[in-house]
Amino acid sequence: MKKRTIALTLAMLTMVSAVGCGKNDSGSTAKGGNESASGPVEIEFWYGLGGTLGETMEEMIVAFNESQDEVVVKGVVQSSYEETSKMLQAAIASGEVPACYLGSHIDSTTFAEKGVLEYMDDYIAADPEFDKDDIIEAFMDYCRDSEGHVYSLPVWGTTQVVYYRKDMFEEVGLDPDEVFATWQNVADAARTLQEHYKTEEPNFFGFEPMSGPDCLVDIACSNAGTIVSEDEKTVTFNSDAFVEAMESARKWINEEKIMGIHFGGDGWEYWYKTIDDVMQGRAGGYIGSSGDQGDLDFNIIAAHVQPGFNDNPPKPYVDPITAAIVKKAPDVEKQAAFKFLTYLNKVGTKNFSMSAGYVPVRSSVKEDEEYKAYLEKNPQALVPIEQAELGRRKWHDITGGDVMTALSDACDLIEIENVPAKEALDDAAVIAQQALDEYWANQE
Repeated sequence: MKKRTIALTLAMLTMVSAVGCGKNDSGSTAKGGNESASGPVEIEFWYGLGGTLGETMEEMIVAFNESQDEVVVKGVVQSSYEETSKMLQAAIASGEVPACYLGSHIDSTTFAEKGVLEYMDDYIAADPEFDKDDIIEAFMDYCRDSEGHVYSLPVWGTTQVVYYRKDMFEEVGLDPDEVFATWQNVADAARTLQEHYKTEEPNFFGFEPMSGPDCLVDIACSNAGTIVSEDEKTVTFNSDAFVEAMESARKWINEEKIMGIHFGGDGWEYWYKTIDDVMQGRAGGYIGSSGDQGDLDFNIIAAHVQPGFNDNPPKPYVDPITAAIVKKAPDVEKQAAFKFLTYLNKVGTKNFSMSAGYVPVRSSVKEDEEYKAYLEKNPQALVPIEQAELGRRKWHDITGGDVMTALSDACDLIEIENVPAKEALDDAAVIAQQALDEYWANQE
């Protein structure tokens, strides 16, 4: 998932250490001052955002505070989602916690499994206007445990969609809906585009999948592949379906060279090089984040839902950024936090979509008049929403990352080192299965 971060400044560190503490009934402490029984409840909200997302979050906090007089939210900025997670772990250990925070769904799931998040079922049941069914199922699925209890709320979603050059497709007579029906059709189109444009741009690629495991796994899952078995006890990413899809990608990239990838470099360098290739006419299209829309010129670019593989429907991942309430916070702050997080889930999700191109997590956003006007001017923003409604949930690696690390390493070998998919996936499956076996052995 594409992330945008900013440096953690000395002033922010000072704010985190200097803010006052209040005590809850059980004796644990929480950041924020609520000594007086009268007046609004003040809560801290921790988040790690920069750039457009950070500016939008600041606007949301101000708008929420001005919209009512019961809660005052004080935003505390971290450098990233990862930094927020680390600081929250330290805060939980000390007992001096914020009321709520924003982070990755992986962190929220991990914190929930450790019992440090407040379940929201009672809050939701007491709010007749919440309408949980309005939240897109693919996003809500990340926010509850195996028994259906809700421990976080999605704020916005992301998924990797197709971006392609409208002018190039028109010039060579390609129908986007036909091309992006299957990955095999994408390969055919890439051959056509490369043949047409290679004389003016020798390093032209017909299409550029985004390097890394996400895109390759999307392709494999769109061939009915799975990472592990339904009971999560057997690694299945070396199945025939997975191998077929990834071997096709290897050949397109390394043998036919009709597709290309960027990899390595500092941070998101590879990502922006991919975008630049399409914008500068060195590629006919690419797979990128829904959050890329602010970096693209839609006078020449259009968006499309990902293809399926063979006759199978597309199964791209969709995942959310989530917000949660910290269990150690005082009850009055937890109630205030739920009110704010509900605001982010309902109102904020629209604004984050319009400002940065991410996916709103509520279906009703599409009926909002302001959002309708936005879609009329930015029709490409509807594509990630359509994809979210058919996408799949990312598998939560119960081994703490060992299975996905093995798979990611195999993907690098396939697309960068040109190792045959069966060889790379079989070797990775041995490592992953050992980690999976050790996990289940420790549960006995």
